[in-house]
Amino acid sequence: MKLFAIFGNPVSHSRSPLMHNSVFKALGYKGTYTRIKLEDGSKLKKTFLNLKLSGVNVTVPHKEAAFNACDEIRGFANKVGVVNTIINENGKLIGYNTDADGFIYSIKEFKGIKTVLVLGAGGTAKALSTKLREEGLDVSIVNRSEGRLKEYQDDGFTTFTHKTIPNKAFDLILNTTSAGLSDENYPAPLNLLEPLIEKSTYCADAIYGKVTPFLQLCNKYNKPNKDGADMLLGQGVLASMLFTQNAYKSETIEDKMKESFLF
Repeated sequence: MKLFAIFGNPVSHSRSPLMHNSVFKALGYKGTYTRIKLEDGSKLKKTFLNLKLSGVNVTVPHKEAAFNACDEIRGFANKVGVVNTIINENGKLIGYNTDADGFIYSIKEFKGIKTVLVLGAGGTAKALSTKLREEGLDVSIVNRSEGRLKEYQDDGFTTFTHKTIPNKAFDLILNTTSAGLSDENYPAPLNLLEPLIEKSTYCADAIYGKVTPFLQLCNKYNKPNKDGADMLLGQGVLASMLFTQNAYKSETIEDKMKESFLF
């Protein structure tokens, strides 16, 4: 029996065990998946190996620490320095990023997007903003302070702080911060958010499982929006394919994983 887990803090809200265990059970795969609250990201590799895990997903705030913990990085994760899925391959930790493709999957019904404003400058923001730019979109980043924006500036993104954000229209506003996950906070001051949302076409939140204050504001202005559930599903299918060493087709995994969202 192979053991898989999700590392994060907080992690009690995570649907990942339900999703992956649903797939394992339906397909007869000998694996089980659990949650592990990891407070110190520097201990990720040691914890992984001590528990003899076959693979993990990694959520906030450890996605950049996960990149540093890996022995080898493959695919898109190399471009962004952010890992959310790790596989134990003969004792070596191999890192991947499935978040970005999962998000593109989640917004496929949003048509005509050309400009995106990303709220936040953490690991999720890095992965999604880079992927959106690869898709040909004009992506801007806004963060409370200047410090974390430097790597985005060096990478050619337009960046703003809360003090410099212009009151202009964006086709999509995307919240990648943890604001609203375990509290009722907004990802930016209300006097900045309201005019931006009012001018936007679509809104999305990487958080799932609740209508965050950010999404409540989007509903107030009747903006088509969605939480992170479809992104979670999209990245989960890709992660499950890695966990099971591509033993099943993505469509088969998606069908079984979707069933877990009915519970």
